[in-house]
Amino acid sequence: MTSRFPTAVLGLGILLSSTSALAHGHSHGTPLTDAEKKASEGVFENQQVKDRALTDWDGMWQSVSPYLLNGDLDPVMEKKAQKDGSKTAAQYKEYYKKGYATDIDTIGIENNVIEFHVGKTVNACKYDYSGFKILNYTSGKKGVRYLFECKDSQSKAPKYVQFSDHIIGPRKSEHFHIFMGNDSQESLLKEMDNWPTFYEYSLSKNQVVHEMLEH
Repeated sequence: MTSRFPTAVLGLGILLSSTSALAHGHSHGTPLTDAEKKASEGVFENQQVKDRALTDWDGMWQSVSPYLLNGDLDPVMEKKAQKDGSKTAAQYKEYYKKGYATDIDTIGIENNVIEFHVGKTVNACKYDYSGFKILNYTSGKKGVRYLFECKDSQSKAPKYVQFSDHIIGPRKSEHFHIFMGNDSQESLLKEMDNWPTFYEYSLSKNQVVHEMLEH
């Protein structure tokens, strides 16, 4: 199908790049509250979790997998190794290679439609919200995935999509992990090893590295 995004991407890119002289490339919006900071670290009460609309993920997003494979994220891996001695930088890189792995270059989200760009191929679908699931990890931390479903049987886009971005209530996302499949939401919830990760399309390589080092 023909992409609906080229002009929107251009406009969005110009809009965001025009503010790049401010701060370090883009706005983080309202600062996180203490509760939101704790939630981003996997510590929250179940009743704190709220529904979110797909508009929280509106925009154009780029996969960070190429940056990892190119060695651009090596400083990030080194920092992780220094912070947590359980893995070396090389071991972290292998872990994230599997985690970030995806053939999707960019994702565009607008008007409840998600477009998946793989090379010159674009698959898209309108997605309906299916609620959220709270996951309890073996580490004792928790996470939330927001579930969406494509009900167009003719679409080649993933039937089921889940977003995880360390946010547990309405708020614009700054980056996200996405889980995609055609079997069921339940089977996707079991996926813990592969979580393709996307940052704003307007960010340069250096800005992506900066974001990761700061968070």
